Amino acid sequence: MSETGKNKGGRPRVDATPITVRVPPVQLDTLDAWIADQPEPKPSRPEAIREALTEHLKAKGYPK
Repeated sequence: MSETGKNKGGRPRVDATPITVRVPPVQLDTLDAWIADQPEPKPSRPEAIREALTEHLKAKGYPK
């Protein structure tokens, strides 16, 4: 790990499945604005998307 405590490289996690998502510029700008408002250390885009997805699914009652 780096001095910031974030893993900057190495082998990807083996217990997760990568997905590719195209994001419209407006959504990406909104995501980046949310990241900018977070305390240090700032989450990466993938971390922010995982957090948003988790919170959205919890709000919808998932997992059931």
